[in-house]
Amino acid sequence: MTRGTTLRMIIMLIIAGVLVGGLVAFQDFKTSMIEKGIKGTSNPPQAVSTVVAQESVWQPTVEALGSFSASKQASLSAEVSGLVTSIQFDSGQKVRLGQTLVELNPAPLKAQLAQTEAQAALAELNLKRDEAQLRIQAISQAAVDTDRATLKSTLAQVAAQKALIAQKTISAPFPGQLGIRQVNLGQYLAPGTAVVTLQMLDPMDIDFTVPQSQIGLIQVGMSAQVETSAVPDHAFSGRVTAIEPQIDPATRNLKVRARLANPDGILLPGMFATVRLSRGQPASYVTLPNAAVTYNPYGATVFIVTGGGKGSGAEGRSGLTVQQRFITTGLTRGDQVAVLKGVKAGETVVTAGQLKLRNGSPITVNNSIQPSDSPDPDVPTP
Repeated sequence: MTRGTTLRMIIMLIIAGVLVGGLVAFQDFKTSMIEKGIKGTSNPPQAVSTVVAQESVWQPTVEALGSFSASKQASLSAEVSGLVTSIQFDSGQKVRLGQTLVELNPAPLKAQLAQTEAQAALAELNLKRDEAQLRIQAISQAAVDTDRATLKSTLAQVAAQKALIAQKTISAPFPGQLGIRQVNLGQYLAPGTAVVTLQMLDPMDIDFTVPQSQIGLIQVGMSAQVETSAVPDHAFSGRVTAIEPQIDPATRNLKVRARLANPDGILLPGMFATVRLSRGQPASYVTLPNAAVTYNPYGATVFIVTGGGKGSGAEGRSGLTVQQRFITTGLTRGDQVAVLKGVKAGETVVTAGQLKLRNGSPITVNNSIQPSDSPDPDVPTP
């Protein structure tokens, strides 16, 4: 092989090596760029809004929806059958205790009463006569005992007949306001037929439920503030009178009853109202908007903003990530929730966009829109 041929082969091998090395380097560069692209698209920064957890002073308060009912109520009906001979009330009338409302025809029973009273009078005369005979030993003691039993029996019949006659009269069992009349004069009533409803509207009761987590704030005798849209701009004061001694297994709620005065009769049974109960001294809690908390069957969680240097806020900082953290929540007030454990004052918490986050997710913060964080959503904030 000549020297020129050898040189040409060396040059060709060098060129081939350069080409192969270039292809390998290009493939490595391409693979690296693809991996970076995949990593960049798999977990891009997510846009969220945040808030700084702060301490607030709260009065421990329970708020619940309830329904009014009369302190005493009854649907008055006939105990016995009979023909209506007298109606002594008007629909919606206020009545006193024992006032006669309806009378049924008592004539047959009164006739039977006269008969039994006559029998009782005769039995009493026979007893007196036989007692006189017994004193002179003209009659046996057994005959006198029989007379006494006969007298007691007839007197019992008289009492029973009077009770039957009393059942022909329907009276008010307590003072209150009547509803709409359900009977007419001359109508025949069967036993149990409804005549009219009677409601005692002063005082009124309101029944409501509270979750089992707030049972410790409820006790008999504590004051209650009641508001209803039926009477706007007015609050009624009452007191808790009874607490159901068991939890509803379906809802895990406790039923509570409060009583309040209603002298003007403006509150009616069936109205809905808001009940607020306050107990104890004000306490300091770390609070968050309710929207910041994700409630799951295994517990409540929030996302804490980490990284990006120091500062009380997160907007405008770079290199931010999030950490999911379990928390223990307490009382709620409007759109706010108290955090008993898991978040410290000053920590930045994600308030919107949690569904697209996981531990370590990078984020960008945009606080131009914030969820409601009002302690009283019914009152517009300035």
